[in-house]
Amino acid sequence: MSSSVMPKGVEHVEASALPLGATAGTTVALAPPLVQARVTDYLELIRPRVSLLVLFTVAAGFFLATRGTLDVAQLIHTLVGTALVAAGASSLNQLLERHSDALMQRTENRPLPSGRLQPIEVLILGTVLGTSGLVYLAVALRQPLAAVVAGITFASYVFLYTPLKRKTCLNTLVGAVPGALPPVIGWTAARGTFDPQAAALFLIVFLWQVPHFLAIAWIYRDQYARAGLCMLPVMDRHGVRTSRQMVRYCLVLLPASLGPAVLGMAGPIYVAAALLLGIGFLASTLEFARSSSILQARWVLKASLVYLPVLLLLLLLDGVVTPVALALWP
Repeated sequence: MSSSVMPKGVEHVEASALPLGATAGTTVALAPPLVQARVTDYLELIRPRVSLLVLFTVAAGFFLATRGTLDVAQLIHTLVGTALVAAGASSLNQLLERHSDALMQRTENRPLPSGRLQPIEVLILGTVLGTSGLVYLAVALRQPLAAVVAGITFASYVFLYTPLKRKTCLNTLVGAVPGALPPVIGWTAARGTFDPQAAALFLIVFLWQVPHFLAIAWIYRDQYARAGLCMLPVMDRHGVRTSRQMVRYCLVLLPASLGPAVLGMAGPIYVAAALLLGIGFLASTLEFARSSSILQARWVLKASLVYLPVLLLLLLLDGVVTPVALALWP
């Protein structure tokens, strides 16, 4: 292994350079740090925190689509297969973006731009993970539609969204499609059909992503500009267009978030919570429109990170609590 790809903090020690009296145990003692550093690099490739949010939305879709007894085995198969697909997509995304990542402070220390991993091994890893995830879903699930949706998610994220980041600011909308498909994977895995309720979940996550990613792009717009990425905030130096897009998508998100209640998936508890969360999210974007500051963009980002998990959790809870309450009502 060349010193250029040696994980940081681990010295490259030649056998001939071992201290006098050193034994094979000295070399073996170096293995744990090497292995630990390697595992850390692979984990950074698959971005576990992002994957957890993806898997949460998959599980939400599965729970909401379940009729009667929950099929725990099917849920586990769905989560395992989706996790593999997400890990493969993330790895290939970083492979394709390694040159632009090297030009940004927030990403320059990732395994590929730093040289700790080589492109060929990431190509193999990402391909194996993504392919095995799709095959696993196709074989393990009784509903083949879930594997098809996962395949569309993988392909659109890696082969459409990723290269478009260097060509057009519309990449955010394109990327919002694979980003909104995980709950549909869960829904189709449980029910085997694409229903209006699944479309409602897709629409909520799709609309949520635009202000979420525009906030990130505004915070790091100077770095995106140096890397040659075509994000809207890079071309919108005063934030007028960026703030308008944030506010517009939050305004549309308000009625869209009530879709599950209209379709009978939830009751008044969810409606009240969706309105409160939506107004709070909208308020953060309106404040950004006033100041267009990085500080306020961070508040939009924080609001978005609260909005989606809490909304889906309340949708799940209300879908269970409200029917029980109505059944017990005298």
